[in-house]
Amino acid sequence: MNSILKKRLHDIIFEADTPTGRWFDILLLIFIFLSVITVSIETVPSLASRYKSIFIALEWVFTILFTAEYFLRIYTVKKPWKYILSFYGLVDFFSIIPTYLSLFIVGSHSLIVIRALRLLRVFRIFKMGHYMSQGNMIMTAMRSSSAKIMVFLYFIVLMVTIFGAVMYFVEGGKNPGFDSIPRSIYWSIVTLTTVGFGDITPKTEAGQFLSALLMIMGYAVIAVPTGIVSSEMIQQAKDHTQISTQHCPSCSKEGHDVDAKYCKYCGESMNDF
Repeated sequence: MNSILKKRLHDIIFEADTPTGRWFDILLLIFIFLSVITVSIETVPSLASRYKSIFIALEWVFTILFTAEYFLRIYTVKKPWKYILSFYGLVDFFSIIPTYLSLFIVGSHSLIVIRALRLLRVFRIFKMGHYMSQGNMIMTAMRSSSAKIMVFLYFIVLMVTIFGAVMYFVEGGKNPGFDSIPRSIYWSIVTLTTVGFGDITPKTEAGQFLSALLMIMGYAVIAVPTGIVSSEMIQQAKDHTQISTQHCPSCSKEGHDVDAKYCKYCGESMNDF
């Protein structure tokens, strides 16, 4: 009897393919959206002073509902820690904890806006499997590119350090903006990334030449990582397979093939509860 109840609750809470599960998720999205709107409006001074008690009451109502939902999710999965430490499990936890922290830390309830991340479930609720698949492809490409990007970032750090030190040598003593190597490195980062705040600018001809050179090199900073990730995405597109919204009851992972009978992460049956 207990197993049947858990299976039923699991299908309602985690699966979006059943009518009850779909309605549960739609209501959940509505509550998430309303809670984020409530927290955002609460920061408006004129409204906060007038409706403070209402905002506090709504905040606790939403938090209690989400807390109950969070513990139901833990109860209905085979391996609770797999869900707790999963991406959605951590998002669910951090979306409810700020309200309780507000009892001890003033202002921490504003972190409730992290609940907006829970709206990512819209892709699986409305069976936007194509978008989920594309998102999965991007994440895989990012992971595959991580080593190349880290090497690239290492050389960027060396570059801004060298340019900062050189600019300190060129501009130091003549320009109050370049009063130390760390400040000069800050300038080189701002210039290389083409942000250009303009709070520190070179005055000497040599400094302006180095500045122009660094600005031109800034285009490569944008182009190189983009090219690295793009090449990986092209490779992922070649190996791409359609994924479903099905949720593994054992390890709480998603992203399985449409015809999957077993979880590709833990090997457990997708239907055996």
